[in-house]
Amino acid sequence: MKTTPSPANRALEAAQSALAAEHAAAYGYGVVGARASAARSAEARDAYGGHLSRRDALARTVREMGGAPRPAEAAYALPFQVGGPADAERLAAEIEDRVAGAYSDLVRAAEGRLRREAADALSAAAVRAARWRGVGVAFPGLTERGERARTS
Repeated sequence: MKTTPSPANRALEAAQSALAAEHAAAYGYGVVGARASAARSAEARDAYGGHLSRRDALARTVREMGGAPRPAEAAYALPFQVGGPADAERLAAEIEDRVAGAYSDLVRAAEGRLRREAADALSAAAVRAARWRGVGVAFPGLTERGERARTS
């Protein structure tokens, strides 16, 4: 018989996944910052700082929920080779899409204050993705719905 995880366990797992996404985002923005154009380097630094802040807040949240925050990996595989400013912008948008997806899951799993914080983080990631990409998506954080909307 398959058991369904409790709401608290779902929220903790979603918080751990969002924390992992923030770890990966911090790593990715190191690459973005190194390859971004001079005109966008301040934007990359601001995004990097924002992800570090959210990462630290999520680590505290996971501890408050009784969990042990998952540590960052030593390195992360990038979805493509980043050779210049255009690739850096594309990577930044991809990072934000992935972060938005993780926070979307946390919004669905959490309640109260954590849900509001996750919704704020989802919104911030969607705005950053739109700025990097130059256009927003129909359903930020819900890739499968966003893809369907773009192809219909």
